[in-house]
Amino acid sequence: MPFVPIYNQTGEQTGTMELPPEVFGVAPKAAVLHQVAVAHAANARHPIAHTKHRGDVRGGGKKPWAQKHTGRARHGSIRSPLWVGGGIVFGPRAERNFTQKVNAKVRRLALRMALSDKVASKRLVILDDFTPEGGKTRSARRVLGTAVARADVAKRVPSVLVVLPSERRAVRRSMENLPRVSGIDAAHLNAIDVLQRDVVVATRAAVERAAAQLKQ
Repeated sequence: MPFVPIYNQTGEQTGTMELPPEVFGVAPKAAVLHQVAVAHAANARHPIAHTKHRGDVRGGGKKPWAQKHTGRARHGSIRSPLWVGGGIVFGPRAERNFTQKVNAKVRRLALRMALSDKVASKRLVILDDFTPEGGKTRSARRVLGTAVARADVAKRVPSVLVVLPSERRAVRRSMENLPRVSGIDAAHLNAIDVLQRDVVVATRAAVERAAAQLKQ
């Protein structure tokens, strides 16, 4: 079973936490993570490009000229795709739906794999609690800087995901102005947020809540 040290807000180790292997010890599978990542990007896509078919273009109600005896090719509308200013054939339409369905079982499996990868690479830092003094950004920066220093990451300014056990608005506000730092409630934790960040900093209560949800 994986064991992860627990630190206080000053960076001192106060103990260790035994993580359930069925949540934090899952071998990653590229196919599962790829499926969830592609579906997440597709579901967030909002098509903007929109072309008009020949029926959408204004004008063209009258036949340009007679069908016969003019010596010219026959045409029924000046808004035909053959004409300049006419409709577009097979052009992009804004109502196109890019959403992809992913089963809840697969999403939970991908989250387990993402968390297991963070544990294996020593990029999951667990704090006994995260309560910046006075809800100040300066205090939050100091605590997170100390926590990130305990992770095995070589980047000078790594991206950080802070996982909280509940919706703590005061704590979330203290991190809003910190670059490359974002917070999330443990109930809304997902594989994409975990994979996109270099370091995951979570409180002990948040880890316990996430583990209880993912065991189901």
